[in-house]
Amino acid sequence: MKNTYTTSLNLPKLDFILLIFRIGISILMLFHGVPKLINFFSSEEIQFADPLGVGQTMTLAVAVLAEFVCSIMLILGIGTRIATIPLIVTMAVAAIIVHAPDGLERQELPFMYLLSYVLLFYTGAGKYSLDHYLMFKAEKKEIKP
Repeated sequence: MKNTYTTSLNLPKLDFILLIFRIGISILMLFHGVPKLINFFSSEEIQFADPLGVGQTMTLAVAVLAEFVCSIMLILGIGTRIATIPLIVTMAVAAIIVHAPDGLERQELPFMYLLSYVLLFYTGAGKYSLDHYLMFKAEKKEIKP
């Protein structure tokens, strides 16, 4: 019962939960990204919101980059902190600009994703990631005489 109320972090458990969280949030985001990817490469005219005035095609391209490509990067745990930046920007725009007139009911999901990606930006991918493996491999090469 004492372990239930402890406030200290157990790093092996933290690395495992970061793996589960990173993969879970990324798979959920892929459900938003795949339809946009299909829409981007379809032969039909692109109909997409343009909240920043850069054009519908460019806005959709950035959304595909963030929601599809960056989600794949997060699943693999490669370039995690860099991959979260387009996702943070995309979710901030979705929550604060695109869904602002819709109220909190429609803003809630983008805000949840936004908070998730801010967390991953600060924590990184954790031990169970390609980031960690590649960094460990690079450090090992530097140590060899």
